[in-house]
Amino acid sequence: MTRLPYLDGPTLLELMPWRDTVNALEAALRDGLRPEAGLSRTVHQVDHGQLLLMPAQSPSGVGVKLSTVAPDNPAVGHPRIQAMFVLLDHQTLSPVALLDGTALTTLRAAPAVSAVAVAHLAREDAAHVVLIGSGPQAWGHAHAVAAVRPVSRVTVVGRARDRAEALVGRLTDEGLPARAGSMEDVAAADVVVCATTARAPLFDGRRVPAHACVVAVGSHEPDARELDGTLLARADRVVVETTDVALREAGDVAAAAHRRWRRHG
Repeated sequence: MTRLPYLDGPTLLELMPWRDTVNALEAALRDGLRPEAGLSRTVHQVDHGQLLLMPAQSPSGVGVKLSTVAPDNPAVGHPRIQAMFVLLDHQTLSPVALLDGTALTTLRAAPAVSAVAVAHLAREDAAHVVLIGSGPQAWGHAHAVAAVRPVSRVTVVGRARDRAEALVGRLTDEGLPARAGSMEDVAAADVVVCATTARAPLFDGRRVPAHACVVAVGSHEPDARELDGTLLARADRVVVETTDVALREAGDVAAAAHRRWRRHG
C-alpha cells in the first residue's frame, strides 16, 4: 500500500472556512442526510479512559473516526480528547487518506452542526456568547456561531483559569472580543455553549434568559449531563441531531425524557 496522504488540523481548517462548513452541512441535511440511519458507534472503557469507534458512510466515501478520552492527559501536557479519521474508498474500501480527527470534530461534529441550529433558533441579534469549556470544541463553537450571528462578545468559562485565559487570548488575537468569566455570566447570554466533559449540570437553569439559545455538546453517555432538568423543562423546544442517539447517549435529554415519561405515563 502506498503511503497515505495526511491532512493535519491547520490544513483542514484552511480548506474549510467556517461559513462554508456550516453551509455544506445545512445543504446535506436539506438533501436528506439522516444521521440516525448511519452506522452504529461504540464506546469502550479502557485502562486510562475511553475508546470511541465512530464509522460513517456517504455516497462518496466510507470512514471511521478513532477517538480517545483520557481524563488524566492535561496533567501531563496532552489533550484530553484525541482522534484520527481514516477515509476509505466507497467501492473498494481501500484507505484513501488520514485526517486529523480532532480538527475534523472541531469543524463538523459539533460546531458546524450547532451553528446550523443557532442560525435557525437564536435571535437574529444574538451578540453575547458564553462558552463553557476551554478546549478545541469551545474554540470551534466561538467561530462557528460568529459565522451565523453578529457576535460582539465572548465570555469563556473554564474549570482551569489559565486555560480559559489562554483561549481568551487566542480568540482575541483572531478578532473575537473575549474575556474570562464565571457561570454567573449565563444570566446575560444570548447563546450558551456547553462543551465540557462534565458529568453533572454546570449551572442553575433558572438563570438562563428566556430568549437564549443553549447548545450542549459534551455528553455522550446516559449518566453524564451538562444541563439540569429545570432548563430542559423551561425550553420552548428541544432540538437534537438524532433522536435515537440522543435518548441513548445524551444524559441531558435522556433524563428529561425519563422524568416526563414518569409524570405522564
